[in-house]
Amino acid sequence: MLSSLIKKSRSFIGLGDKNAAVDGFVEVCSAEQAEVATESFMDPEAERLKMEEFKEIVYESIRTIKDPEKPSTLEDLNVVYEEGVHVSSMENSEVLLVKVEFNPTVPHCSLATLIGLCIRAKLLKSMVDPFKLDIKIKEGAHNTEHEINKQINDKERIAAAMENPNLRSMVEQCVQEPD
Repeated sequence: MLSSLIKKSRSFIGLGDKNAAVDGFVEVCSAEQAEVATESFMDPEAERLKMEEFKEIVYESIRTIKDPEKPSTLEDLNVVYEEGVHVSSMENSEVLLVKVEFNPTVPHCSLATLIGLCIRAKLLKSMVDPFKLDIKIKEGAHNTEHEINKQINDKERIAAAMENPNLRSMVEQCVQEPD
């Protein structure tokens, strides 16, 4: 199922074989895909439907992440939930803004930063469309939510964390697709 959603994600911006210009944005796509893309820029309902579809793709990707401590998924533990995923288009850009809110199981969860890192890693691994990612702990759900939010959205801290072989291995185990 996830592979079909990833394929949908890849086709979200319309990959094809011809060059087409859509409102000054050059993308490799067929004439038919360019027409659909042009219509979607003009039709708010089509844009809303695309955002809903992309939201579904994002949620399907993160719901299977394994909890670092328990033999359950983040969805099973209600750490991630569909209402916590928000997708919107960024003004004057083809890039989508993806906001993911998660709720650690306890207010003092020592692995909240690792969970945020796993969410980021899974989305970066499975999504190909251009998007900006903002991951946050649900407001009031953790004692140090502001500090953790800064850590899991800081590119330099993320890069440094992923250089640690033990941490990288742990993240890879958590984001591995179920058999």
